Amino acid sequence: MSLLPGKTLGSIYISCYESGSLLTYNELIVAPGLVRYQGKFGGWISHIYVDNPDSVAGGREIWGLPKEMADFSWNNDSVSVSQNNCELCSLSYQKGFLNLSTWWQQQLSTGCFGALGSELLFFDNQFKTQVALLEGKLEIPQPSPFASLGLDKPLFTLNLQKLELTAGVPKVVGEKSSELSYNR
Repeated sequence: MSLLPGKTLGSIYISCYESGSLLTYNELIVAPGLVRYQGKFGGWISHIYVDNPDSVAGGREIWGLPKEMADFSWNNDSVSVSQNNCELCSLSYQKGFLNLSTWWQQQLSTGCFGALGSELLFFDNQFKTQVALLEGKLEIPQPSPFASLGLDKPLFTLNLQKLELTAGVPKVVGEKSSELSYNR
C-alpha cells in the first residue's frame, strides 16, 4: 500500500517483555510495509526474532508469524540482536529534544497479517502507551536477512513506555499466495 508515490510505511520494533507479561522475552519485529487485502489494512511482518522457544511456538501456531530464535544484548542505551553469531541489527538511542511521554498517552489499534499453512490470517492489535521521541541510530549489516528492505534510515525513533499490548485472535481472510513466503 503506497502512502506516497513509491513509498510505504515500514518499521522495526524491538522490545523487552518483562514480568507482568504472559511470557518474559525479547523481540525484534520487522514490518517492511503496509498492505491491503479485502478491505483490511495492516502491517506485513516479514521477520520476527525472539529469545524464548514458547514465544516461537505461539507466534507460529496461533498467529502464523515467522518467529525464529535470536540473541539480544541490551546495554544502557543500545541493543544488538544476533542469530548464529551473525548480527541482525543494532540500535543505539538517547532521549530526544522533545519528550512527550509525560502527557501524550495513546490508545491505538493496528492490524497485522500472518500466514499459517495455506491460509492468510489477519488480527487486530490494541495498545495503550506513553510515547517518547528518541534520537536513534539503527544499523542493519549487509549479511542480515532484512538488510535489503531499506529500513536502516528511520525517520524517527519512538520509545513506547508503559506499553499494554493485546494481540487479537487471528481470523482467516483468504488463501496465501504461492508467491508469499517467509525465509526460514
